[in-house]
Amino acid sequence: MSKKPSPQAKPKADIDFEKELWDAANELRGAVAENQYKDYVLSLLFVKHLSERYEIRRQELQLSFFVPGSDYYNIDAQMQSEVLEDELEYQAKNVYRLPREATWEYLRERAEQDDIKVKVDQAFVLLDEILARRNPDYKGVLEPIFVRSQLSPTQVAGLINLFSKEKFSEINNPESDIYGRVYEYYIGKFAQAEGSGAGQFFTPGSVVRLLVEMIEPLRGRIMDLACGSGGMFVQSLKFVQAHGGDRNDISIYGQERYEGTLRLCKMNLLLRNLSFDVKLGDSLLQDRFPQLKADYALMNPPFNISNWHPELLPENDPRLFGAKEEFTTPGNANYMWFQTLWHHLSERGTAGVVMANGAMTTGSAGERNVREHMIRRGMVDCIVQMPDKLFLTTGIPACLFILSRNRDGKDGEHRERRGEILFIDARKLGHMVSRRLRVFEDKDLERIADTYHQWRNLGGTYADVEGFCKAASLAEVEANGFVLSPGRYVGSEAEEGDGVPFEEKMKALTEELAKQFEEGAALEVRIKANLDSLGF
Repeated sequence: MSKKPSPQAKPKADIDFEKELWDAANELRGAVAENQYKDYVLSLLFVKHLSERYEIRRQELQLSFFVPGSDYYNIDAQMQSEVLEDELEYQAKNVYRLPREATWEYLRERAEQDDIKVKVDQAFVLLDEILARRNPDYKGVLEPIFVRSQLSPTQVAGLINLFSKEKFSEINNPESDIYGRVYEYYIGKFAQAEGSGAGQFFTPGSVVRLLVEMIEPLRGRIMDLACGSGGMFVQSLKFVQAHGGDRNDISIYGQERYEGTLRLCKMNLLLRNLSFDVKLGDSLLQDRFPQLKADYALMNPPFNISNWHPELLPENDPRLFGAKEEFTTPGNANYMWFQTLWHHLSERGTAGVVMANGAMTTGSAGERNVREHMIRRGMVDCIVQMPDKLFLTTGIPACLFILSRNRDGKDGEHRERRGEILFIDARKLGHMVSRRLRVFEDKDLERIADTYHQWRNLGGTYADVEGFCKAASLAEVEANGFVLSPGRYVGSEAEEGDGVPFEEKMKALTEELAKQFEEGAALEVRIKANLDSLGF
């Protein structure tokens, strides 16, 4: 039976961060670049949450001294002190025992002192050492950044006092996902400050949730090789919890090329008590998990990367479907991402990928070769074309590719479907929350995910819907030149082209033309010089 998308709790109306986070931005404005706001804010909140968890555990231990039947009931003062200082008592609850100088209370009490920037950085260094002792991979999660910043002591005090408010307390608001919401606020609010690069690590929450609802990562190894801040992993955890699963049933593997972003990812996962292995590196050229076979892959790789240097790949790279010169192109890395994901899927693995629309239609030799290979060999399970304006950080229209090795119908849950592909045209779904931004509502997520599940699952009641969904045979796809635009199949007008907005394309063409003019002028000078040297 098809599972309906899990109900996700919406932010509580009485915990509205908008004003406070805008106030925090005002504290930072002028001293910190907008694209760095999140680094300062989220680092402070990370310290606050670690400190709160330490205080909760310490209070639990202190209470146990007076509870009949407790292991520590009525022990003497010296033993009480030993219990409170025992690292294992905290580690048993996945909590870190903190020295007073690294607690939020210590920083709050000293917020008005002139050396507060020094004290904050010292707390960061202490905490980073404590984290690294628990796991060497956590080294570098907290970087001392306040002393070298242009922030004044007054501005830092303003941040500490602001985040000391009750609404930023994880104790008082345990279900509100404070950290995730604050992160999304800053990335969304100041996305334009990041430029198009922000899209490399921020995927809108409704898109992440759609991917997770479709592939249902309840247990097993979950991989994201462009993991950014870890949003895919966090949403996977929410899915597991909403379906009564156990966080210990999933294991997290990720790779991210930007060190600062990877630091935020580790903070994000640490706060959710998830076990993880996330590494630094360019996944295209430096695969840090060569032996990993994942049960689920979720990814929003940067779109349309050009000049990514495929010539650096070894000729026998195990990820490639064939000869390097036939299955790569220096002009676009989109289809190298697909080959990488496929290589890392287990024999029952499924991948969900956010991709630029151009990947559905591109005729570039290397890309078309990969797409045709994927289609002919039954790798593509489903294509979802999404509406515009879902992303603040890029105007490039996007789609979802669902790839699966689990299409033979032998797992007892899903039917055999290797000879067809499901196409969903979701361009008319979602609603505009502002003039520039669209989001998927719950009903949109449910409609898309349920359509996919009804088609994929044994006993499903799927039926084609004119203008929305169509299960097309591979023969139909081949007859359409291996184009994967859903509009070609569901009965609505296909959106042809490479998916790049006119403004961006015109800018690129203009720049290329200017470059050619410069080269032409330089060539003209050289020709005249040669003629002069010959006496003409």
